[in-house]
Amino acid sequence: MSSRNAGEVARVEDAGLTLAAQAGDVSALGLLLERHRAGMRAVAVSVLGPGPDVDDVVQDAALTALRRVGDVRDPEAVGAWLRMIVRNAARSLLRGAAEHRPLDEVRVPAADSGPERWLEHHAMRDWIWEAIEQLTPTLRLPLVLRHFSVGVTSYERLAEACGVPVGTVRSRLSQARAKLALALAATADAPHGDAGRRTRASRIEARETLLAAESGQFGKLLAERWSPEAALVRGNQPVGGRDLLVRGMECDLEAGVRQHLVHAVAGRSLVVWEMDITNPDDDPEHCPPAVAWLMSLDDAGRAHRLRLVHPSPLRADRLLLV
Repeated sequence: MSSRNAGEVARVEDAGLTLAAQAGDVSALGLLLERHRAGMRAVAVSVLGPGPDVDDVVQDAALTALRRVGDVRDPEAVGAWLRMIVRNAARSLLRGAAEHRPLDEVRVPAADSGPERWLEHHAMRDWIWEAIEQLTPTLRLPLVLRHFSVGVTSYERLAEACGVPVGTVRSRLSQARAKLALALAATADAPHGDAGRRTRASRIEARETLLAAESGQFGKLLAERWSPEAALVRGNQPVGGRDLLVRGMECDLEAGVRQHLVHAVAGRSLVVWEMDITNPDDDPEHCPPAVAWLMSLDDAGRAHRLRLVHPSPLRADRLLLV
């Protein structure tokens, strides 16, 4: 077979796999990634040079492909599309500003794309979340922050949030991605919860929590909605219970500090609220400019453990709050 014919056959095969992946066949997506992994890796090496960042960028690109495969307009050119994702991620990493669009922010289909595309959009998001819930808490936290949050995406911030060294974060992310692929295959035909509804409800709860705090009802709200054993965690060790949380919030409010929700992530076992912080004019350095609330939930869906991480400041006007 001539090289030209071989190329045509490969493009036809790519098109078939892409269409199957867009229909929700995770094995088809896996085959696509394997077919093009060498090319994706070559692009990463050409931009970054040899090193551990190459594997990270390729793995991140695989997850991006998972959430955005429905965006591919020319299935025969999916290889070029995958290499473009790698190239953009590698260049962003070099700039020190890797762009991790949250996974629940899958691109909204055009208004004229029909109900089938809307169903595909929501089904894909719910399927991803269902698979993530199959991971252990140790692997789930860094994966969710890396790919779902806006501000807590760097390895340094992930290490702070998880209370482990950066090298451990890299290892856990690698394990989490591998296990997520297996979990996606295992949950493809399982019922999936409504991730969008869960996130919308969590966003409302976050705003209600901030309003309760500003009206002096933070302690009452925690007693009603959070676990009786709720605790603030630093590293991996609890440092105080609800009383400490109330005192900390009251002290900040008395100082004139205000928090403003800009992004929310909500799974069945893990919730992330990302806030911008406004400091008083007479004390502009009182608090860092942003904070992320990382909440592990108990079996009843109540906040059980809270970690506070201060990422780079968030820009509400740059976020897509779907």
